[in-house]
Amino acid sequence: MLKQKFVTGLLGLTLVVAPTALLASADMTLNERMDAKAELIEAVGSKAKDVQVMNDMIFSFGELGFQEFETSAYLTRILNDNGFSIETGISGIPTSWMATWGEGEPVIALGSDIDGIPKASQKPGVAYHDPVIEGAPGHGEGHNSGQVVNIVAAIAVKEYMEKNGLKGTIKIWPGVAEEQLGTKAYYVRDGYFKDVDAVLFSHVSNAFSTSWGAGRGNGLVSVQYDFFGESAHSAGSPWRGRSALDAAELMSVGMNYRREHLRLSQRTHSIVVDGGDQPNVVPPKASIWYFFRETDYPHIKALWEVGDKMAEGAALMTNTTWESTVLGSAWPQHMNKAIAENAYSNIKLIGMPNWSDDDITLAKALQKEIGVEPTGLKTEIEVLSDPIDPKKNMGGGSDDIGDVSWQVPTITLRYPANIPNLPGHNWSNSVAMATPIAHKGVLAGAKVQALNLFDLLTSDALIDAAWDYYKDVQTKDEKYIPLLSAEDTPAIHLNEQIMATYKERMKKFYYDPSKFDTYLEQLGITYPTVKE
Repeated sequence: MLKQKFVTGLLGLTLVVAPTALLASADMTLNERMDAKAELIEAVGSKAKDVQVMNDMIFSFGELGFQEFETSAYLTRILNDNGFSIETGISGIPTSWMATWGEGEPVIALGSDIDGIPKASQKPGVAYHDPVIEGAPGHGEGHNSGQVVNIVAAIAVKEYMEKNGLKGTIKIWPGVAEEQLGTKAYYVRDGYFKDVDAVLFSHVSNAFSTSWGAGRGNGLVSVQYDFFGESAHSAGSPWRGRSALDAAELMSVGMNYRREHLRLSQRTHSIVVDGGDQPNVVPPKASIWYFFRETDYPHIKALWEVGDKMAEGAALMTNTTWESTVLGSAWPQHMNKAIAENAYSNIKLIGMPNWSDDDITLAKALQKEIGVEPTGLKTEIEVLSDPIDPKKNMGGGSDDIGDVSWQVPTITLRYPANIPNLPGHNWSNSVAMATPIAHKGVLAGAKVQALNLFDLLTSDALIDAAWDYYKDVQTKDEKYIPLLSAEDTPAIHLNEQIMATYKERMKKFYYDPSKFDTYLEQLGITYPTVKE
């Protein structure tokens, strides 16, 4: 790893900074840069109340992918009030947008996801399952927090740029429907990153970290298979029917038998979307939805082809027909080394939040409730490790930030706003996300992101190093081939019915910061609430 230098800044802080070769500038000495960073840290710290209000407000919306109307309206209103121009509905997605401020180069784009999880409604600060509304969606991954990190950081840097006459352009955009891997590949296809010099992405975590290289998680293609048969009376004349549900079930059986002979790194999972209407009618239509995950493009394509063969076989066995629709996709991620190393120096500068006894009590009580060791909250930042050996990559989750990372040098900042050892996509992952744990973690993340943004805006050498890695290492032997076709369109219908079922009831619980200091106060929750 490159050597680091320790400098004392304007506020007397001991700052751990990236190598001077990357941050040297013709018009800014290293001491001046460190003084600027100290000023930005103080500026973000002064916005702690904004962090809490924004975080809690988005948490209270709890919207699912493609249906984030309240969330997007709220965020774009804040950005507009702070001088950003807003292009809404990008890539034909009603809840998507691109916010822009500034002029000239470099152009730095900040992104984070905004969607929630089905059936994840949960009262914050309560260390056992206690939904705000039973069965409703909620932020069971913590996507209510990432845009807060980015927007607070961007506004602080914008104010510094205005004060000091710095040029450059800041863009902010949302990961709509990330849980469906539904939009970022469309942003890429439609050219929204073609003039961007670097991308800073943020994602909630229980630790402070970033990474570089490939091998963390899988890419995927999301495919819905629709089968078509013929209805008939299930008892009176079943021989006259051709069951589309039989085809969907046989496809599932076939994929499950084939699973034994697939690579260990694959992740294949499905749900039945449409299984018919009632038992006494042979289902003339049925649908099953698959995620095919693998570690690289060739293996994603091969796994997808296996799915198509299973669909064809199931249709032949049931005398039905089939067709498929791509609902989303994600390329395997490859994060930029130069930007990650610089960001890691900023993470070390800021360090972990100071957790209170109440924070630790909530964490340990929740961990005990879900049956894992009650270790509490992390107190040390993660190490910046080398990429995973491709031969040892056993796969995992996905994020369509991978598509963006193959267009422009990109990193993900993971900030400590949640509790360790939770299952993910679960009510328990909502518990901390409108509490002091999230507020402290998001504020720390915003400080780091402000420094990351500042460094990229003011160091040509850092930008050059990022592109050198992108061209000479990342894309030297591997090229991006979209999983989307030119005819594919965003699946903006997803989650419409769920939100239609719950939204009116959820509105009664939207956070009102004009009446309540925190969302915990509005809900009447004593922090922390744990089982006796």
